[in-house]
Amino acid sequence: MNYVSLLVPEFSLILLGFLLCKFTPLNRSVWSQVDALVYYLLFPTLLFHSIIKSPLDLGAASRLVGAGWTVIAVGIALAYAIPWLPGLRGHIPTRDHAAAAQVAFRFNSFIGLALAERLAGPAGSLEIAVLIGVCVPLVNIAAVWPMAHGGGRGLGRELSRNPLIIATVSGLLGNLAGLGLPDWLVPTFSRVGGSALALGLMAAGAGIQLGALARAKLLAVAVLSIRHLVLPLVALAGAYTFGLSHSQATILLAYAALPTAASCYVLASKMGFDGAYVASLVSLSTLLGMLSLPLALGLLRPLYGV
Repeated sequence: MNYVSLLVPEFSLILLGFLLCKFTPLNRSVWSQVDALVYYLLFPTLLFHSIIKSPLDLGAASRLVGAGWTVIAVGIALAYAIPWLPGLRGHIPTRDHAAAAQVAFRFNSFIGLALAERLAGPAGSLEIAVLIGVCVPLVNIAAVWPMAHGGGRGLGRELSRNPLIIATVSGLLGNLAGLGLPDWLVPTFSRVGGSALALGLMAAGAGIQLGALARAKLLAVAVLSIRHLVLPLVALAGAYTFGLSHSQATILLAYAALPTAASCYVLASKMGFDGAYVASLVSLSTLLGMLSLPLALGLLRPLYGV
């Protein structure tokens, strides 16, 4: 399977967003409003619909869930430990680390949802929904905690206002309770979801800015190495250890190799931290994702012989 060709539509939208922001009147002031629309309305709606529309058998998916949680746990632990790692002790600014740690373990679910069905068919869409459903609350709690702690904000207050957590928990509870959307609402939610993917990917491209990376370079190398090198290898080990099917392993490897969440810099800015620095990390992660995704998926060939 040519994974590079599968990724072209998603990264073409990212490139389109960058070009529109750079060379047309649709500049950053426009895309900052698009960011807010996607973060607070479109993407929560997409998450909720993706999770609630298909019955989730968490028992059948338990091995995938276990492998996903392992990837997340390793990412969070390594990200938190950066200031104490050999060679980094005393060289990592505390506030920058609080804002940037999330880059190491959060994932761009826009790209993941857009890719899943092409990578693994209808089963892939359900599997990525399971991973998003069980991982988004954990990574958002882990993302908010250092900033809430360092910025004197209440963790519970920040989490209760996070639209991604609200949408994910609501979708999971509704799904497990056997609830669903009325038929007349499904087309609306589907159209909102489609717009979330397209606008989210273009907004990620429009947000590309690398200027702030001139400082805290060691921190940047550390979080991006975890995100694009360590976690795909952990996912590969997890796929083998948990005995995942080829479809599940494909989705897990893709999830682990995704660029970091575009909303990282939105969250950092909203909580009073240096959004420009985090935006630079998100931008570089988006570019690195063009390499890490096909490379990570290529690791499956020796394991599954396809």
